[in-house]
Amino acid sequence: MKKLSLFFLTIILFITGCASAPINREFTLQGDHGQLSAVLHTPAHKQMYPLVIIMHGFNANKKMGLLTDLSAQLNKRGIATLLFDFNGHGQSEGSFLDMTIPNELEDARRVYAYAEKLPNVTSISLTGHSMGAVVGAMLAGELGCQKIKTLVLMSAAPEITQDTAKGDLFGVHYDPKNVPQYITLSNGLKVGRAFLATTPRVPIYAIAARYTGPVLVIHSKDDQLVPYRYGVEFSHIYEHAQFEALEGLDHNFTQDTAGVNRQIVDYLAATLLKPVD
Repeated sequence: MKKLSLFFLTIILFITGCASAPINREFTLQGDHGQLSAVLHTPAHKQMYPLVIIMHGFNANKKMGLLTDLSAQLNKRGIATLLFDFNGHGQSEGSFLDMTIPNELEDARRVYAYAEKLPNVTSISLTGHSMGAVVGAMLAGELGCQKIKTLVLMSAAPEITQDTAKGDLFGVHYDPKNVPQYITLSNGLKVGRAFLATTPRVPIYAIAARYTGPVLVIHSKDDQLVPYRYGVEFSHIYEHAQFEALEGLDHNFTQDTAGVNRQIVDYLAATLLKPVD
């Protein structure tokens, strides 16, 4: 009898676990430079839900641990997520040599247009890491708070416009007045002329500042890739920004990924989930 009871308990726990697991759907959509690879995670136990579009940074992809953990934590709270690879990244089409902030912004516009048509979504918010935060901030600025519920910027990297204007990208120097066909970073990655020539002219703050909804800016004082001051600077362009200063963490928050994501999820849950949900 005890064995039988244990068997049925195991079945019940299995069914409960399956019912609470998010529904995952991989798909592609047309981006600025070919098809974009994307994945949609929706809560299985809810008919209506808010959606957060999550954007990766420079030379990263949608499978980055920081982002997949954030997605999983949001799904457990009943919030859907949509992750995708920008052109020239991950499983998306296009060449990294042709990637620019403007064409990543166009990719993001098209992802938003897809998300806007989903039938069960009550609101859309944006979250981005590093250069993905820059793209997310600009998209929010373009669309406004009527279309973007809230915005989260992780280790935002607006300094990239100033660096490329001086002919410096991640410590590799070149003549900004005579931009080469490409430069090779220390990790062997080649960055094309299109990126080097267009980035200094991208008005990041001017576009991003148009967004008047709630914003969470989170940055580590020990970020060695994008200095902490840029997080502070970014937060100052918004009227309704909450700034979270971290310590002892790198650019990707690898020392406490789950802990940082819990802060973000708590913020998003408080902003997006109503008592009636």
